[in-house]
Amino acid sequence: MTAAERARRAAEDSLEDYAFRYVPRSFRRWSTLAVGGTALGSIAFLADFSIGASIGMEHGTLNAVLGILLASVIIFLVGLPISVYAARYNLDIDLLTRGCGFGYRGSVITTLIFAGFTCLFFALEGAIMAQALHVGLGVALPVGYLLSTLVVIPIVIFGMRALERLQRWTTPLWLVLALVPLVWVVLTDPDVVESFLAFDGAGEGMVELGAVVACAAVCFALAPQLAEQLDYLRFMPPRTRANRGRWWASVLLAGPGWVAFSGAKQMIGVFLAVYVLARVDPTLGGRAAEPVVQILGLYERLMPDWLAVVLAMTLVVVAQVKINVTNGYSGSLACLNACTRLTRRYPGRTPFVLVNLSAAYGLMVMDVFALMSFVLSLYANVVMAWLVTVAVDIAVNKRLLGISPVVPEHRRGMLHDWNPVGLVSVGAASLLSLLTFFGVFGEALRPFAVGVAILVAAVVTPTVAALTRGQWYLRRRWDGIDLPLIDDQGSPSAARLRCHVTGYTFERPDMLASAEPGPFGETQHISSLALILADADRYVLPADGGSATAAPRGRRGGRRRWWTGRPGVGR
Repeated sequence: MTAAERARRAAEDSLEDYAFRYVPRSFRRWSTLAVGGTALGSIAFLADFSIGASIGMEHGTLNAVLGILLASVIIFLVGLPISVYAARYNLDIDLLTRGCGFGYRGSVITTLIFAGFTCLFFALEGAIMAQALHVGLGVALPVGYLLSTLVVIPIVIFGMRALERLQRWTTPLWLVLALVPLVWVVLTDPDVVESFLAFDGAGEGMVELGAVVACAAVCFALAPQLAEQLDYLRFMPPRTRANRGRWWASVLLAGPGWVAFSGAKQMIGVFLAVYVLARVDPTLGGRAAEPVVQILGLYERLMPDWLAVVLAMTLVVVAQVKINVTNGYSGSLACLNACTRLTRRYPGRTPFVLVNLSAAYGLMVMDVFALMSFVLSLYANVVMAWLVTVAVDIAVNKRLLGISPVVPEHRRGMLHDWNPVGLVSVGAASLLSLLTFFGVFGEALRPFAVGVAILVAAVVTPTVAALTRGQWYLRRRWDGIDLPLIDDQGSPSAARLRCHVTGYTFERPDMLASAEPGPFGETQHISSLALILADADRYVLPADGGSATAAPRGRRGGRRRWWTGRPGVGR
């Protein structure tokens, strides 16, 4: 199969989810409210309850709540620039990472980190569903693991359209089942609130900095959920004067704002653990961190046992399907993206759905749920090194210092394969934080391992960019097309050009000039999709030694900002 045939197949694929492409304006037909609501629907996962309960039972309510708040504030600040850029330029986390310090091939590393997150959390959520099936119906755990994996496959395969419908119709049901009983208990049994506030867990009940930071470290592992939010936010319609308020509200709530809902659910998890220990069974021990035990214990105090089992099962199954279709969807996109760039082959997304879910099933069988706190604390070190690097590149290198291109670049041929800014930052931050995590620098610093990752990434990212003078961001300063990349309102242009390799038309942000002229010497255009799948560099324009801040030259020799088409200098 030739490169053109592979590119045509990818373009025609009925399962197309723009895994390695900018999402064109013609496909983004949903309203800001629909996109934001769909993104928020994916945060119905119950692992929040388990995480909150686990850290609360170990360190007590006060330390857990402070740790949750600390992690939530930092995750919000990190997620803010990333979410705005993804929604503004309609790029997923991988495409965004390419132009934020990692390069065309360098971002494969972070893509695989994200794919690991989707597998891990699919396993945790699938284990919770299997626990519910075991408690409610007596289904053996290995069978429950298999059922929780298989049930999401049909929905995941059909991508964004199916996910939007699922999240829209199930979110109200989830909210009613989760919140109404909880509010009723708080109003009718105020003593349990006092028990919650006074709960010491395995600690001494005192607020301790080390305990607060240790709680936050577990919560930081949830940060890659932001990347899953971006898989929805990239479908946001263009920001205009008419929808500006709704656009910002949707992006803030469904982007970095997801952590507010997540943090609240973690605190609820602590509350429910205290509730079942105080009102249901003080001998539950560690099982009080299992969401099905928490929910069933809550329901059984309010209604007949048979109804409690039915409603608890409904809540758990709905919540797990909602989040695991997102885990499966995002994980398959990440794996397909990495594979296609490395091999220049397009196998389709379906095989990676199966690979991703098979890996998650293996983690369930290995009982990863029992090691949740340790695994999440370990994973958080690498995760925060990656996301802080991207956020700092956007906020500091792009917006403040002007070292990195303001408009994020993702197209092959425009980027170097590797950029030391992101790679050095993530490498240094991950290494130092992991060494701290394993006690190499002493036990006193061990709880602060994730803080080391955050601090090192925040310092190293602009430092390396300044030392290299931004020369590794762009391979070329101009893509060879005179049409502006960005329209007058600052959104990616909807102008369409024909790709001479595939024969199809693509929107301007997906196109470059081809190095292969037409039969009469005219300039031809080629899509980034065709460039990704090309076996050789015959279509790739030569490098011009461009740096991030150099202003490209138009065909007439005048300096111009090619992303706007307006004359000028600077960025």
